[in-house]
Amino acid sequence: MAPNMRNAKVHKDSEALKAALKDLESLHPKKIDLGLGRIARVLDTLGKPQESLPPTVHIAGTNGKGSTIAFLRAIAEAQGLRVHVYTSPHLVSFCERIILAGEIVTEDVLLDALKRVRTANDNQPLSFFEATTAAAFLLFSEHPADLLILETGLGGRYDATNIIERPAATAITAIDYDHKEFLGKDLAEIAREKAGIFKLHAPAFSVNQTDLVRAILTSEAAKSRNQLRSLEEHFQCYIQQGRLIYEDENQLMDLPLPALHGEHQTMNAGLAIALAKSLQIDDASIAKGLETAVWPARMQALSHGALFEIAAKHNAELWLDGGHNPHAARAIAAAMAEMEAKSPRPLILIMGMLANKDAPGFLDAFSGLAHALIAVPIEDHASIGASSLMDMAKGRGFKASACNNLKDAVAEATALNPKTPPRILICGSLYLAGMALALD
Repeated sequence: MAPNMRNAKVHKDSEALKAALKDLESLHPKKIDLGLGRIARVLDTLGKPQESLPPTVHIAGTNGKGSTIAFLRAIAEAQGLRVHVYTSPHLVSFCERIILAGEIVTEDVLLDALKRVRTANDNQPLSFFEATTAAAFLLFSEHPADLLILETGLGGRYDATNIIERPAATAITAIDYDHKEFLGKDLAEIAREKAGIFKLHAPAFSVNQTDLVRAILTSEAAKSRNQLRSLEEHFQCYIQQGRLIYEDENQLMDLPLPALHGEHQTMNAGLAIALAKSLQIDDASIAKGLETAVWPARMQALSHGALFEIAAKHNAELWLDGGHNPHAARAIAAAMAEMEAKSPRPLILIMGMLANKDAPGFLDAFSGLAHALIAVPIEDHASIGASSLMDMAKGRGFKASACNNLKDAVAEATALNPKTPPRILICGSLYLAGMALALD
């Protein structure tokens, strides 16, 4: 499954949708050009749909946004709320990005919205993300719901989603370096940009951050007349005796463990619980949502499909994660190390990564843990060459090889250590994760 897929398999985009999306790319020469002026102009022409939305939770950060959204969505739906969700990127179909009252938008509904945005724009400059965000707001305003969970695309302050003026709450997940070509290499400035989603009278929440980032976020929240409520300072979330414990100044909650794998999911769950409590969602729904949250390609154990069948013939475990920066890699490696402590197996990385990502920093997290790396290309994207990934891996003590596709890579991984079935991790890119899920 890909993000937000619950009840049915999502198919690849039709030729009609591909054409419509490609047409939008022609409206602006830059793939990413941050700013609010262009989307404000189009939304004004469309009747300002962003002012007719259900209560909105706006979420920014480097890592953990999708998982936090998955928890919050499941919690809200457990209480019977109808929930809109906007996320990016997608894994298999663009439609995954827009959830209307709990259901993935259909292609015909999306195509109609894109057409209306194209008409309203009147051939003026408009980035792809701005156009699709405008379409999402249009649809969210036209379909009844009780809650909208809105993920920033890049940064925060000048992200197209930040046209929202009165969110019900805002939240910041873990902040680290990523997208340096757009957000810069100054962590303080990155934090300021992401804190740009804070708004007057909208409660602001954050996971635990470094001292520098926390100080920046606290200062930026104060500018919007908010006290930033932070994990470990204003609320706690931790695992104790096989249960998830959440506590704040008013309550201690004994909850089931989160459905999503990895110790890092504890803080994402904690953030989602804090947001849910600010929305006055009851304790029973919080407990049920933690157990039922779904967020594919984040420490996902593949249990069916073409790749699983290849691995299963050799009793190999097969995992999938779309994390693509060093911070995410450290969380993934910690989860793999925990599995290794409980059930030792050789860890084989099948990896593809976009050319603008920090592959050395990503691989550093697996030093002393991974046994081998198999490099694979990413379809339709500029990715790091196999020889470069192999050299990086060998420099960190891994065996290294390359394959032309995921099926061959999984087959090769199963043969690397014939005595002990391996633990195989497909990693390095959400686009690569999408390729894996499309084979399902």
